[in-house]
Amino acid sequence: MEFVTLNNGIKMPILGYGVYQVTNEECEKCVLDAISVGYRSIDTAQAYGNEEAVGNAVKKCGVPRDQLFLTTKVWITNGGYEKAKESLKESLKKLQSDYIDLVLIHQPFNDYYGTYRAMEEAYKEGWIRTIGVSNFYPDRLVDLCSFVEVKPAINQVETHVFQQQKKAHDYMEKYGVQHQSWGPFAEGRKDFFTNPVLVEIGQKYGKSSAQIALRFLIQSGVVVIPKTVRKERMEQNIDVFDFTLDNADMEAIRKLDEGESLFFSHYDPAIVEMLTGLHR
Repeated sequence: MEFVTLNNGIKMPILGYGVYQVTNEECEKCVLDAISVGYRSIDTAQAYGNEEAVGNAVKKCGVPRDQLFLTTKVWITNGGYEKAKESLKESLKKLQSDYIDLVLIHQPFNDYYGTYRAMEEAYKEGWIRTIGVSNFYPDRLVDLCSFVEVKPAINQVETHVFQQQKKAHDYMEKYGVQHQSWGPFAEGRKDFFTNPVLVEIGQKYGKSSAQIALRFLIQSGVVVIPKTVRKERMEQNIDVFDFTLDNADMEAIRKLDEGESLFFSHYDPAIVEMLTGLHR
């Protein structure tokens, strides 16, 4: 496993396991499978409804807690200092741990400055080791970085070969924020797994299109958290550290970038209404 060093000196695996849309009933087994395969970073969220299952798996897995990296996220309806503080303690309880390695603000809505203050406080108290954000577009990220005491260590945004977030990446680098991808496979949209560029490059290295896509992001300095419920896919997704894409491969994949989301835009008022109306 390769690691990135975050802006507060904490090391984080560059590849982890995401549990978005994994039911609480299924999640415990999936996380146990992922840890058994070699994953040491697990990404959950209050909105996913499976923090308890992650906590159960961590308790049962046999790997020392200090060798695991747990991430969760504060949902919109828990925004604001008081609510966020309460929800963070609830997340800690569900995860059955003395600390959380990384907490992110899930979306830049509601009183996210109040939320961030609660996270800063927990960070200073030591029971959250790293804080950051998710789905913050460059304008929101610059704003936040300019007016907080503890700079966000991570910004987790939609990132895959069709939406490479080049401008956002540049701003993250400028402000010392680590770029993390959600949806590294674009949830299979646009015939992702049969894309001819990815397939052809994969044949060259004896790797799948999924492995090529992950390797591209890793070589671009992006942390990835692929999600699957199948153990054989987990094994395949983590098997991306024994080869390196050459410059021609990287350039060919860069050309796949369309620069637009395949999921949602915060600049669309209807999307914002939908997101802020989700009471998780």
